[in-house]
Amino acid sequence: MPTVAISGLHGAGKTTAAKALAKKFGLRYVSAGVVFRQMARERGMSLDEFSRYVEGHPEIDREIDERSAEEAKSGNVLIDARLAGWMAKSADVKILLTASLETRVQRIAKRENRDVDDVMRETLARERSEAKRYKKLYGIDLNDHSVFDVVLSTERLNEREVVQVLEKVIELMTRKNRGDE
Repeated sequence: MPTVAISGLHGAGKTTAAKALAKKFGLRYVSAGVVFRQMARERGMSLDEFSRYVEGHPEIDREIDERSAEEAKSGNVLIDARLAGWMAKSADVKILLTASLETRVQRIAKRENRDVDDVMRETLARERSEAKRYKKLYGIDLNDHSVFDVVLSTERLNEREVVQVLEKVIELMTRKNRGDE
C-alpha cells in the first residue's frame, strides 16, 4: 500500500480529501492539524494565539513534524499535514492542494460558522506565522512547490471531484513506483 502525503493551506480541502482517500485505499490517517488544534485547546488558546506561542517554542513544531515523518516511514498511511510534502520524504505520492485566499477563508468561515473578516485576520496571521516558523526551523520556503508530484487547485472543483482526481493520481503514481508502467 502506498504512503501518501497531502499538504495545503488552511481551507484548501486537504483534510476532507485526505480522509476520503485514506478510507478508499485502506490507509491509516494521520493528521498534524488535529494534533496542533488539540495542543492549542489543551493550553486554552485560539489557533492564532497558539501559532504566536509556537513561534517562541520550536520544539512543538518539531514534535508534530517528526511524528509525521516517522508515520510516513512505517507505510500504509496517508499524512495530512501542512508540511507533509517536505517531512514525509519516503512518501510514494506528494500532493499539494491550493485555492485562493478568498475561497479558503469562505470555506473556513462556513465550516466553523464564523465571521468572514475574523477568519481572514486569523488565517493571514496563522499563515504568516507558519511561513516564518518553517523558514527559520527547517529552511522551507512554503512557496516552493518543487517537492510535490502534483499541485491541484481545488478552486473550481467540489469535494467529490477533488477526491476522484486524486484517486487517479494515487493509482497512477503507485503503479509507477512499483514499476508497473
